[in-house]
Amino acid sequence: MILDYSSLLIALAVSATCLGVTLLGSWFARRSETFLLSCTLGLVLIVGGIVTYGFYVDDPAVSFGVVSFILLHAGFAIIWGAGCQFRSNILPLRATIAWALAAMLVSIPPLLIGYDGIAFIAQNTAIAAMLFATAWQYWRARREALVPLIGISILYCLAATSFVVCAAVLVADGKTVLGVAPNNWAEDLNIAVCIAGMTGIGALSLALHQWRLAARHLLEAITDPLTGLLNRRALFERYGQRLIGPETAVLVFDLDHFKSINDTFGHAAGDRVLKIFAAELAANCGPGDTAARLGGEEFALILTDVMPNRAEMVAESIRKAFEDHKIHVEGDTFTSTVSAGIALGCSVPMDFDAMLSAADKALYIAKRAGRNRIELASHLHAVSIGAARTVS
Repeated sequence: MILDYSSLLIALAVSATCLGVTLLGSWFARRSETFLLSCTLGLVLIVGGIVTYGFYVDDPAVSFGVVSFILLHAGFAIIWGAGCQFRSNILPLRATIAWALAAMLVSIPPLLIGYDGIAFIAQNTAIAAMLFATAWQYWRARREALVPLIGISILYCLAATSFVVCAAVLVADGKTVLGVAPNNWAEDLNIAVCIAGMTGIGALSLALHQWRLAARHLLEAITDPLTGLLNRRALFERYGQRLIGPETAVLVFDLDHFKSINDTFGHAAGDRVLKIFAAELAANCGPGDTAARLGGEEFALILTDVMPNRAEMVAESIRKAFEDHKIHVEGDTFTSTVSAGIALGCSVPMDFDAMLSAADKALYIAKRAGRNRIELASHLHAVSIGAARTVS
């Protein structure tokens, strides 16, 4: 049985509706994925445009055509904007509106003055351009989830190509005035490709959503929720089985008199101090380095490719910057300090736990020597490299 054009339009509308419901359900499961909501809005407008175009097929009144063009162009522009939002977490509202208005300006005026053939060529070309641009957005983000995003990009490109074919057939036909909706093999192919494309995009979007959920859960499992740094578990998963050579240094930091901050200013102030120090630690973390919160007020920094004295310079930079930071809490202003222990790798590789233990012993010596200072550890002993300083 061969379906007529109106039946194909109904099938396309149903397919777009199902995709919209799928994306909306995914958004309810994870509200932070706002691009899913934008996609849903775009599909709602596209479905409205398809339904209105169905009325135009039965009764080619200019009003039906104009409304259909407006809804379709707005919908596809939002779909492009959602692609940008997926990649950058920001919906480019002005650019989205610009896409929609540009598509309307090249397609609706010819329709209004009776050159509907030119109008449909412009419409198909504009939609194809927006779909190719949407594919490009997902292609640019492909490193996040290679297979689903390449698949989505390909499907958007196939849909865009089907619109190009529709425009090309109308150009080849050479009619600037049609009087009816275009009805040829290219239109049937376009609908078939779009139905298949939306089905595929829906399936891949679900796979992508699940991948992002899994990635998010993994990130939450290895991240300290307060500071955003890696937690102790993640640090040992990354370095626990490694041998540490001369190119690596392990630094351990402990905030001085942290309990008194909580007792004097409250735990909210203590949390703020931890965040401030974590920011200083992250700011001194270069490519290949790792910053982590070991627990409580204790932190670690793993430096790779260390040059002579680099570990000491980094630790001193962090110590000084933190000491100079004025912390404001509910009208009170105070400062805090930190002590550090450094273990440098040597020509005979050591396991990570031994390096961390050496740095921790050096930190203990720094604490006993007056705090707000740095101690450098060898494998057997710790050597002071900083003079005692006044504790805030």
